[in-house]
Amino acid sequence: MPQFLYTAMDSNGKERKGKIDSPNEEQAATALKKQNLYPTSIKPAKGTKVTPSRKGGGTPAKKKKGSGLNMTIGTPVIKRKQLTIFTRQLAILLDAGLPLIRSLKTLERQSKDPIVKMVLGETSEAVETGATFSEALAKNPKSFDKLFLNMIRAGEAAGAMETILNRLANFMESSARIAGKVKSAMIYPVVVLIVAGGVTVGLMVFIVPNFTKIFDDLLEGEPLPALTQWVISLSNMMKNQALYMVTVIVAVIVVIKLIGKTKLGKHGFDWVKYNMPLFGPIVAKTSIARFARTLSTLMSSGVGVLGALNIVRETAGNEVVSNAIAKVHDAVKEGEGIAPPLGATKIFPEMVISMIEVGEETGKLPDMLEKIADTYEEEVDNAVGALTSLIEPLMIVGLAVVVGSIVIALFLPLTKIIEKLG
Repeated sequence: MPQFLYTAMDSNGKERKGKIDSPNEEQAATALKKQNLYPTSIKPAKGTKVTPSRKGGGTPAKKKKGSGLNMTIGTPVIKRKQLTIFTRQLAILLDAGLPLIRSLKTLERQSKDPIVKMVLGETSEAVETGATFSEALAKNPKSFDKLFLNMIRAGEAAGAMETILNRLANFMESSARIAGKVKSAMIYPVVVLIVAGGVTVGLMVFIVPNFTKIFDDLLEGEPLPALTQWVISLSNMMKNQALYMVTVIVAVIVVIKLIGKTKLGKHGFDWVKYNMPLFGPIVAKTSIARFARTLSTLMSSGVGVLGALNIVRETAGNEVVSNAIAKVHDAVKEGEGIAPPLGATKIFPEMVISMIEVGEETGKLPDMLEKIADTYEEEVDNAVGALTSLIEPLMIVGLAVVVGSIVIALFLPLTKIIEKLG
């Protein structure tokens, strides 16, 4: 019979440790609960081979009935949109007075997404066997990041889970709204670039070679204008060396991706994003809004300043901002305030530094950070609108220049042909 090491709380709140013989972790937890012990940790003893649990309480893979999936806990990933909906719904159920386990089971039953059903089923079972809500969620780190887990832990410690969940839902909805607006602003230029690329390739591969034959037949070796010669050369290269060009393009993309995975490369690319024309200001304002909103949400929920800065650094989404926050964290650890080291990084505008300084002096830093986030989210909206208005004519002009240059190059020799025919 396999043996398990357990840590549990008795009815008087005292911690108990020991061993128990059981086929699997779930049955071990059930046996402990019958002894009025509430397990907080159950692990197989050294050399123990665990029998797979039919309800998925332990380490073996579990197939959730009707899900069509076979995976261990931690493998399934809840999409961000689904996670936001789950957080908001759980906050509403808890606020209505439903117990946590019943709320989780209700959401599991109502969910149509198999991944969400699986994760909620695993989570509710873990809570039933004595784990805290945050411990149950921590088994699936791909769905619940450090920000989410630390907020839940703060909610458990303060006894205000529904309040924390509402803040989390607000934060995720705000983040999704900003990301959606930035993505929507990128759709138009990407579509225009694809269309322009398709038209250009079509002209160079199919149209230009036909004109080349006409020029060879009618001009009989006479020199062509420089622009025409350049377009014909480019056309021949695209037609005859297409495989080579595709290989080079793919190789460049792969190299860029590999460089982007290194720490130095990621920092370099993020620095370019932060400082590039047109898009740079939007990236900067989005990063500032995210920093302020995340730090405000964490501190309002009772997370300490150093812990909150660590989480903000890990969820910044930009290496330039992340490195700046790391320096601020080290300075705060030495006893400084947030504003002076944040100003020394030269990443954040003076207005942001001043508002944070005022927030620290008045003891209302979370409120001030929330105002900063609101301000910069509004600026992101305005910047995205202005960028969209600017990009439209620029892209149209760019497309006209590319296509127009090819057409002009093809029609320049026609003057010689007309003269010759005349």
